[in-house]
Amino acid sequence: MIKDKSIFIKNIYYMLSYAFTTLNQGGYENMATEEFDNLHNLFAAILAKGIGRQLKQGLYREYLNRKEDVAIVRGKIDMPGTIQNRLARKRVLTCGYDELSENNLLNQILKTTVMILLRHAKVDTEYKTNLKREMLFFSNVDIVDPASIHWGSIRFQRNNNTYRMLVSLCQLVLEGMLLTTDDGEYRLATFIDEQRMSRLYEKFILEFYEKECPQVKATASQIPWALDDGIGTMLPIMQSDIMLSQGSKVLIIDAKYYTHTTQVQYDVHTLHSNNLYQIFTYVKNKDTEFGEKPHTVSGMLLYARTDETIQPDNVYQMSGNKISIKTLDLNRDFSAIAAQLNAIVEEHFA
Repeated sequence: MIKDKSIFIKNIYYMLSYAFTTLNQGGYENMATEEFDNLHNLFAAILAKGIGRQLKQGLYREYLNRKEDVAIVRGKIDMPGTIQNRLARKRVLTCGYDELSENNLLNQILKTTVMILLRHAKVDTEYKTNLKREMLFFSNVDIVDPASIHWGSIRFQRNNNTYRMLVSLCQLVLEGMLLTTDDGEYRLATFIDEQRMSRLYEKFILEFYEKECPQVKATASQIPWALDDGIGTMLPIMQSDIMLSQGSKVLIIDAKYYTHTTQVQYDVHTLHSNNLYQIFTYVKNKDTEFGEKPHTVSGMLLYARTDETIQPDNVYQMSGNKISIKTLDLNRDFSAIAAQLNAIVEEHFA
């Protein structure tokens, strides 16, 4: 999939900048013009700038429960612990109290990710120096086991919303690039794995259309099942990646990032059957939603282009709906990527 590594890495930055609007704000302007020879340097550079900005605002702190043996009362006395101290002839009290601390999960995630990048040989000295400087302010923050982080339980609110992009980037690094060796040490892969790149690819396309194409409404809407009797027990949720709409015109896009855009059997290339079944199901159920009202519902499988010889570029008319299969070349200059995405809107909503 990767032909020109430097162009691909720069496009990863552009994709991140759409997925996380923070990268379009002050402090990151020069990153689009920098040349990165690997993703490790790109992520290290973004984290260095982002953590630096966060330090200017102050590290997020929250109240954490502490329990400690002290000579005088602090907070609430813990009776079981205090009794144990008395039995052991220790003249101290066990007290529980709340302490406002920066040693919370968000800062622990930042420090853990940075420490792994600092140990990686492919991160240039320039970025390591910047990261080490920022880590001086994290001396009271612990490192955690990446495998123990429950990403789904992390909640952002007004006081820590500035961490959203940084933590998402850390998740991309720790989940997508992290490999575990037999001796328990961690190392980073050369590129993000297919699953995490797929999520970034989807989010980028959605945010691109939302920002750059105001003539259409861009959402990731759920599609209700067209049920004859209204009973949908145990039916899965139909969650679209991207749904573009303009009045009674709808285009449902399923963004797919695969190492191989087609499946091959006996030297015969065919589309991934599950992908085609899925987009057809989305389109027909959305089509039914309009009833007798004049409308147009189309579907598209938009694959990230690979370096394979055979690339899908097909349009099918299926039961009154148009289903397109296209590829988006992430190895081209970003202006060409933007032009192709804009052309899709022009074709379907002109």
